[in-house]
Amino acid sequence: MRLTTRTNLAMRALMFCAVNPEQIVRKSDIAKACNASLNHLGLVINLLSQGGFITTTRGRNGGVRLAGDPADINIGTVARLFEADVPFAECFNSVQNTCPLSACCKLRLALQRGLDAFYETLDEVSLESLTDGNMGLRALLKLDAVA
Repeated sequence: MRLTTRTNLAMRALMFCAVNPEQIVRKSDIAKACNASLNHLGLVINLLSQGGFITTTRGRNGGVRLAGDPADINIGTVARLFEADVPFAECFNSVQNTCPLSACCKLRLALQRGLDAFYETLDEVSLESLTDGNMGLRALLKLDAVA
């Protein structure tokens, strides 16, 4: 199993915002701290905003910040948002599935159970649990440390 680059960047961006809760942070600061492309990060920020996880402000003093409390941001929900359009296996996509085994293959059922277990595990994780008291993360992502 592998998370997409977008999901990975979404988690990094959310952690950056959580470590800097009192500030509106610039996309360029997140990109620098998280080793991310500004173009990829822009798409991620747009989707995080549409999902209600962050708020964005345009203009000279604009940027992003968490839309709510980190304790209320569920990592499983974020992962589902970013992974929803990427089928885990070809047979998970009913439109583009060309596998000749689909009608009788039991592997798909096992894969689905594994995927369900993966998301259930992530559902137990909040953004707060990833960042609260994580001094190493704070040292890497705190704005005054990044600058």
